[in-house]
Amino acid sequence: MNSRTQSAFKLLGVVLALANVTVAKGDEHASLIWTTGMEYSSGEYGGSDVIEDLYVPISASMDYQRFSFELTVPYLSVRAPSGSTITEPGGEPVAGSGEMSTESGLGDVIAGVTVYDVLYSDDLGVALDVTGKIKFGTADEDKGLGTGEQDYTVRADLFKFYEKFTLLGSAGYKIRGDTANLDLEDVFIGSVGGVYALNEKARFGLMYDYRESALSDGDAISELSAFASRRLNDSLQIQFYTFTGFTDSSADWGAGFLVQIL
Repeated sequence: MNSRTQSAFKLLGVVLALANVTVAKGDEHASLIWTTGMEYSSGEYGGSDVIEDLYVPISASMDYQRFSFELTVPYLSVRAPSGSTITEPGGEPVAGSGEMSTESGLGDVIAGVTVYDVLYSDDLGVALDVTGKIKFGTADEDKGLGTGEQDYTVRADLFKFYEKFTLLGSAGYKIRGDTANLDLEDVFIGSVGGVYALNEKARFGLMYDYRESALSDGDAISELSAFASRRLNDSLQIQFYTFTGFTDSSADWGAGFLVQIL
């Protein structure tokens, strides 16, 4: 299984992929899938004040037999000390030291492509997908909603399928764009988790996410997420999730929901 992944936002794509709600890979025709939702997160991120982040994305993906092309356009609202910078959706904000204020607007637009079944074994029940993403620096740097720079990510997702349970291990690397005020380092990202299918419509699971800090003196991001999803009908899927962090660079807690229209 997506950051907010997260995705540009936490578990987007990753959770939905493990929930098996994407178009069947044997379908020869392209299919357009829309996803939206809302996520709230809160944490001090090594500072003395709580930073609150509201993230509302609209995502469209065009799925083919072996490929998926995705574009995410988000709205972002952040309450934080003046001088704070959101380095990425679901990432580690750099806490400022000024008065508390709320800034909002367009977040960083993210484009990605996934290649399904780069490696696949039906006998072993194993599949490997590879994803590449570009985060465009569209969020307002002056408001602290983004870095104003492009980031590039490549990630491999390894799935192990059982009758009602799916295991996933992910590993990737993010190349960060430096800003005039921040020297951000390239980072390793990884995750491990699983999804259990209660029936054909309902699933739940856990996901542990690890990301190196983009700041030379920062803690790594370490977060645990839990989610539940349900297929309402042939064209609508809804999912709720919550998460908590274990380091100063992680969110203290957060929650959100996703709605996917097939």
